[in-house]
Amino acid sequence: MRELAADGIPVAVSCRVLKLSRQPYYRWLAAPVPEVEVLEAYRANALFDAHRDDPEFGYRYLADEAEAAGEPMAIRTAWRLCSDNAWFSAFGKARAKNGKKPGPPVHDDLCVVTDADGRVRHEFRATAVNELWLTDIVRHEALLNRVEVRDHHRLAVAAAR
Repeated sequence: MRELAADGIPVAVSCRVLKLSRQPYYRWLAAPVPEVEVLEAYRANALFDAHRDDPEFGYRYLADEAEAAGEPMAIRTAWRLCSDNAWFSAFGKARAKNGKKPGPPVHDDLCVVTDADGRVRHEFRATAVNELWLTDIVRHEALLNRVEVRDHHRLAVAAAR
């Protein structure tokens, strides 16, 4: 916007072409970073300093330490800042991001062959009937709860109620 104004294009025209309001632009021009964000950054910095000094403290004690350092805040604000930045007590239970960790594979991969060079590849050879199954899901219809599966011989449809 400043470059357009320096080229002689009025701000009102630039805002109209860019589909922006003039009032928020002038408000941003007067204060590019709002006071609330600056205050939150100072509070987060005080909490981080307290957490770095004593990692066993929870958010309540960290809020007390930040208040002693000159950044008073509500307990709820301290909780939000600590939670958003993952500053938890060293004695607390660490939570997984998406539930449990994945476990071991359900079955062994019978097609894996390791070369002399240590490279892993697959060989799809069966020595007897029903020893090796090769399938692929062709289409999944969630509304009908139906799956079409193709193996190396034929197309099969599996459905459930």
